[in-house]
Amino acid sequence: MALSIGFVLFPGVTQLDFTGPLQVLSAMPDTTCHIVAASLDPVETDTALRLIPTTTFATCPPLDVICVPGGGGVAAALVDGALIGFVKDRGEQAKWVTSVCTGAFILGRAGLLRNRRAATHWAYRDLLPLVGALPSVARVARDGNVVTGGGVTAGIDFALMLAGEIAGPGVAQGIQLGLEYDPSPPFDAGSPKFAPEPVRERLEARYVERRQRMQQAIESPPKL
Repeated sequence: MALSIGFVLFPGVTQLDFTGPLQVLSAMPDTTCHIVAASLDPVETDTALRLIPTTTFATCPPLDVICVPGGGGVAAALVDGALIGFVKDRGEQAKWVTSVCTGAFILGRAGLLRNRRAATHWAYRDLLPLVGALPSVARVARDGNVVTGGGVTAGIDFALMLAGEIAGPGVAQGIQLGLEYDPSPPFDAGSPKFAPEPVRERLEARYVERRQRMQQAIESPPKL
């Protein structure tokens, strides 16, 4: 049977949160990926890249998998009643409910993470209980049919795990090999546990205001 996957976009989305999983999951056999947004207008990301939706909240077909990426625009998305309503409706019907990075907060606002283990970007992990989730330090967390990835690049790992669950390990391994996903970064600074203290402190300071905006958005009711 054909598989229908929907990626939910919003202004300020982190493009790699979306494009990493898209590259992996679109390689599964008999899979159609839908790029969903409020309208068909190009969606601005947190880089110079703009993304073109293929369908809207109103016209999106039924989804087997819903995936919500994160990014700087999540705070605004949390008070977007139309977006949250779409995620809630399709998430309750989907076989798999997924997110990458801070997209977990959108799932939580939609009521899809209650008492579920969830991963997100390390700088926001302690805020997950505000949306009913149980924070996980895992790079990819699975709780039943809910699969969440940590920060940004974890989206590739998340997508390979999901591909293995849906299409089987052999298919997922073939996708990994085709992408030559064999990371060997030049620095061991991808986690707060290993990054040098000055680097970690600089990044933590950068996230203070963003965390405040996120918490304020969580505490604010969605706007219709």
